[in-house]
Amino acid sequence: MASVETAAKPRGGRFCTVCNDRRAALKRPKTLEQICKECFYAVFEDEIHRVIVDNHLFKRGERVAIGASGGKDSTVLAYVMSELNRRHDYGLDLFLLSVDEGITGYRDDSLETVKRNEIQYGLPLKVVSYKDLYGWTMDEIVKLIGLKNNCTFCGVFRRQALDRGAALLKVDKLVTGHNADDIAETVLLNILRGDIARLSRCTSIITGEDGPIPRCKPFKYTYEKEIRLDYFSTECIYSPNAYRGFAREFIKDLERIRPRAILDIITSGEDFRIATYTKMPEQGNCERCGYISSQKWCKACVLLDGLNRGLPKMGISRTRGLDNERNQDTGGTNGTKNLQSKQCGSLDF
Repeated sequence: MASVETAAKPRGGRFCTVCNDRRAALKRPKTLEQICKECFYAVFEDEIHRVIVDNHLFKRGERVAIGASGGKDSTVLAYVMSELNRRHDYGLDLFLLSVDEGITGYRDDSLETVKRNEIQYGLPLKVVSYKDLYGWTMDEIVKLIGLKNNCTFCGVFRRQALDRGAALLKVDKLVTGHNADDIAETVLLNILRGDIARLSRCTSIITGEDGPIPRCKPFKYTYEKEIRLDYFSTECIYSPNAYRGFAREFIKDLERIRPRAILDIITSGEDFRIATYTKMPEQGNCERCGYISSQKWCKACVLLDGLNRGLPKMGISRTRGLDNERNQDTGGTNGTKNLQSKQCGSLDF
């Protein structure tokens, strides 16, 4: 009987350690298990389900926006959230939310993937653009400031744009496709920058609970290598020298030496004990647009004011004195009028 079973199995290669029937198609980086494609999909989705349930990420009846960029992380996230919501009856109303930064040849192409996801998964799609919110596209910003500091503008604008889009959808939660690699990189970056306050919360699976809309990361323990599906694969043309990229390469080097390094870094971040006197700045609201801010003006308004004045580097300065001086300026320039009309729009904060 045993010889018959052995003869029925495919020849060559290792067998799946889960089903012990099909030939293994990949090795899981965090467990080193040899696993077949069919079992991998089942295990992958089950792990995400357990993360969602164990961390109480959602409540029945909540409206949830999925941050959709067209990249592999957000594309797989859209599929998994749609599938698990149906299979396990979470009772969530799901939406796709995408940000158009205005990067020709990159974002316009990736939005086609998002629109395809809208049809594939039957999820309503909302697209918000930098042009509509701020009066600028990233192409225009880069033309003015060059490549050196463009990621600062894009990161600040994108975070606020997602919150504003989520507010338009009237959602309760925003989920993003940040994976284990991303979180490990953030832990490392906060250490390198000496940003102890942010280090204390960057591994949280739910963030922004003190802000307009909480953000959840169901892929917190999922390696980037395990996220596979149809997606738009071109990297942003303006971020080849982004500071995070150097941290990413370092993390990849560590992973090649020790596959569990990524999860070990996350665990280290979770276990850090931060001194009680180390705190994040107290949050208020921006006097210009109403967005959450620890200063009179939020960072987006500061950056945008510099752009509209033709002094973009002014908004990049980290000198508190300059920020305070800029925040006290209430002159009625065209840039200020544009700031208020473009950023506030019809949103009520």
